[in-house]
Amino acid sequence: MENRSLVTIAEHSKEKILYLLEMAKQFEKNPNRKILDGKIVATLFFEPSTRTRLSFETAVNRLGGRIIGFSDASTTSSSKGETLKDTIMMVSNYADLIVMRHYLEGAARYASEVAPIPIINAGDGANQHPSQTMLDLYSILKTQGTLENLNIFLVGDLKYGRTVHSLLMAMRHFNPTFHFIAPEELKMPEEYKLYCEENHIKYVEHTDFNESTIADADILYMTRVQRERFTDLMEYERIKNVYILRNKMLENTRPNLRILHPLPRVNEIAYDVDNNEKAYYFQQARNGLFARQAIICDVLGITLEEIKC
Repeated sequence: MENRSLVTIAEHSKEKILYLLEMAKQFEKNPNRKILDGKIVATLFFEPSTRTRLSFETAVNRLGGRIIGFSDASTTSSSKGETLKDTIMMVSNYADLIVMRHYLEGAARYASEVAPIPIINAGDGANQHPSQTMLDLYSILKTQGTLENLNIFLVGDLKYGRTVHSLLMAMRHFNPTFHFIAPEELKMPEEYKLYCEENHIKYVEHTDFNESTIADADILYMTRVQRERFTDLMEYERIKNVYILRNKMLENTRPNLRILHPLPRVNEIAYDVDNNEKAYYFQQARNGLFARQAIICDVLGITLEEIKC
């Protein structure tokens, strides 16, 4: 039986990505449908989440499905020592699909290998976040009119930022030029730079973050420094505010520039940026509903043709 799980965006072809983006477009036209009537989706969040969990649950509700699951693993049997495998097998008895966020890298891959039902990776440690990538791609496509030949600037935590890792992999099909802007402690890991080289993705590294550095950006993708990934809190305090985007920095940027952020924001985008027409992060979060509706339907075997009917 075909495993329709979504673990990493790297497994999707260019055609499959464009197919899912077209599905998202159809759901934006009409997000309220009853195509999941009789389906139950389990959301298993072993790590805190607001946007991802709520947008997945909203997606299911707007499509007529039902939600079970938890948002706090300390209230489940995993706190008693139950293994991830046993939790997955048990929940598979009750649901048609599992959406899972886990603090361990590789947890989603493991779950997809043991589960008899599809798994959607809603983030596994510092590894991957493929559903965030689909809403990022949809946001880029909507604001730029294309995914091809763009200058994409990734700023902040590029070491632990699973959203930037997934986005980098997805964009391999579209001839981007990436600019990695990060302090030495949070620079893009070597494995992802090697991935760029193997897939002929152009990239430039910077440590400076100022008006001139970002002048040629089409997409400015900000990320927060993730306190929860640090074992040394003194190191976190030292670099947490190293890059802050301020409204004045946008004066000489390209007219088509749009600012994205996976959220939550801490200090890395000043509040005066919110009223700038180039700020797109709240609309980006809204796009998550449509992208995740597309992902849910796809892993359950519901086609674009069925959605268009």
